[in-house]
Amino acid sequence: MKVIKQSKERTAEDNRALRDAVTAIIDNVCARGDEALHKYNERFDACKRTCLRVSREEIEEAYDQMTDQELLDLKEAKANIEGFAAAQRGTVTELKNYSPQPGIYLGHRIIPVSSCCCYVPGGGYPLYSTALMLITPAKVAGVKRVAACSPTVKGTSKIHYKTLVAMDLAGADEIYAVGGAQAVAAFSYGTEEIKPVDMIVGPGNQYVTEAKRQCYGQIGIDFVAGPSEVLVIADDKADSKTIAADLLAQAEHDPNAKGILVTTDGDFAKNVIADVEAELAVLSTAGIARKSWEDYGEVIVVDSLKEAAAISNDYAPEHLEVNIETPDDIVEQLYNYGSLFIGGNTAEVFGDYASGTNHTLPTVKASRYTGGVWVGTFLKTCTHQSMSLEASKAIAPLVARMAYGEGLEGHAKAAEARK
Repeated sequence: MKVIKQSKERTAEDNRALRDAVTAIIDNVCARGDEALHKYNERFDACKRTCLRVSREEIEEAYDQMTDQELLDLKEAKANIEGFAAAQRGTVTELKNYSPQPGIYLGHRIIPVSSCCCYVPGGGYPLYSTALMLITPAKVAGVKRVAACSPTVKGTSKIHYKTLVAMDLAGADEIYAVGGAQAVAAFSYGTEEIKPVDMIVGPGNQYVTEAKRQCYGQIGIDFVAGPSEVLVIADDKADSKTIAADLLAQAEHDPNAKGILVTTDGDFAKNVIADVEAELAVLSTAGIARKSWEDYGEVIVVDSLKEAAAISNDYAPEHLEVNIETPDDIVEQLYNYGSLFIGGNTAEVFGDYASGTNHTLPTVKASRYTGGVWVGTFLKTCTHQSMSLEASKAIAPLVARMAYGEGLEGHAKAAEARK
């Protein structure tokens, strides 16, 4: 292995100031409810709206601002996301009447959570695609109450019109103009206007992420996400300009985003670096993308695809592209990734927007233990059992012996009562 371009070490900082600031926000929302939310809206976004919930009239105004093509694009993307979510839902089935021994019947039901909040970031860009990615699978899963929230465009009282339309198209039952850690606190504990939910999903800035971490347990979450990542495995048959474009597509997200190229060819690695510099010279988002690439871009040359797979599995990236002549040579060796993009025709950005898989994915090595948001995120697998009288009598002595062995006499007697 040879590192052609080294990145800075991206470590998880012990940011006590951030934790303390978020704790103070959560405590304030719990104590003061809507009053605190309005104060934070004004403080962070210069938003002075008096009602947090978005009205039907506001939604219709947002539709009026859409061009026909913009609306068609959202509908087509939503159809692909919905279709894939429905296909995934079909793979999650109930289990009935499994019998480990005569007279004992076990099973499980697949039950959607009752309510969720889909957090859609505002930030520097209107991330309306995230509204589709979060709300659509929640509705397919059968969540009865799907709330959505997003901060307003700074200096206004409105959520960006494209985000608002995407939320409505995806099927949100309630939409609220509030963001940040205070939104997470509100949907976790409730306020006068906002009823709490069972689960909060969606990406956000470091305050949103920390609030999800602190509120977990009170509510369920998808995962704790960090800056965006892409790792590309490529050989000399790939197109260097295409790889450069894919790396910068992630770099423009955030100065802390990470783009990694792992290739079997040293000359190709140098070509990609040159093509990145050429695109940065004309890219409108180069201010962010260059900082990300210079600080966290990484280029590694390996001796074999086996070594490339090992490096990728160690990185456990959010997005993983396999851009080699025969992808089947390596795909089965890859097991730590948020989402996999196979072959040079399959751009990671297709998954970001419209191909159908979800773009809300684990980062910072979390793909070692979880996948991304999917229809199953909103489903619970809950077990049940029943027994005949004969089976109850037959298993009671076994259970009683085990309970006595642990020193739990009450458990043993509850078993023996069935004898």
